Amino acid sequence: MGLKEVKWVYLIGLALIWGSSFILIKKGLIGLTAIQLGSLRIIFAALFLLLIGFKSLAKIPQRQWKFIALTSFFGTFTPAYLFAIAETEIDSSITAILNSLTPLNTLVIGVFIFGMQSQRRQIFGVFIGLVGCLLLVFNGAMSHPEQNYYYAILVVVASLCYAINVNLIKKYLSDLSSLSITTGNFMVLLIPAIVILSFSGFHEVMYDENAQYSIFFIVVLGVVGTGIANVLFFKLIQMSSPVFATSVTYLIPIIAFFWGFLDNEMLTPIQLLGAFIVLVGVYLSAKK
Repeated sequence: MGLKEVKWVYLIGLALIWGSSFILIKKGLIGLTAIQLGSLRIIFAALFLLLIGFKSLAKIPQRQWKFIALTSFFGTFTPAYLFAIAETEIDSSITAILNSLTPLNTLVIGVFIFGMQSQRRQIFGVFIGLVGCLLLVFNGAMSHPEQNYYYAILVVVASLCYAINVNLIKKYLSDLSSLSITTGNFMVLLIPAIVILSFSGFHEVMYDENAQYSIFFIVVLGVVGTGIANVLFFKLIQMSSPVFATSVTYLIPIIAFFWGFLDNEMLTPIQLLGAFIVLVGVYLSAKK
């Protein structure tokens, strides 16, 4: 199998995993707070990765640990909490659509901070994507007054964090294995996540039936949706480009729509139009 085919296998695999992550977050919030969920997601992923990748840490030069720390903060730590907090107020499928802004933000961050070259069509795609995002959010706020769509801002911030993360990896960590990067990220985050969890009141609810139910979903989310997915994602960044790697978000909403529909989440026709416009903008911005 050639490199081109391998890239698409990674891309589709990541879409299936990450597209399912949003419904797992929703199920995890049944018995846990957003802070507890974010912390447990990081802890489970960290324990799994240290188990399979501890030896790979020796391959990280001392000079690159600062970039490992930066990518852990932008790529995992902050989004893990922001997505969980956002889904306390908005549907999982809406969160997945807004996450599709990541390639647009990757292009913007790449151009203005990392010196990436861009074309006029790509900039046009950014503006189209933003129009779709605004349409999606404003119509959602009118159609679902019981949901607080200000929380959608948290998803946009998380997508900005992802954009910074992929540009940092491509520029500063391309010579490291994906397992080394991922394991290093979560080793950095393990202690902070444990500290945050200890102050979240988790010990008071950990034996509750709803909490136990939620923990099962967070184990799957942490090990598969975070640990394994990050290894695949970093590998994809290294074998392709930041914009191609983040174009996995074309496919994520499709998977998320499927799970959301099964969980009785319904989008209005205007929201579906907004989602389509977002994906058109992402396509134009990512196309070479």
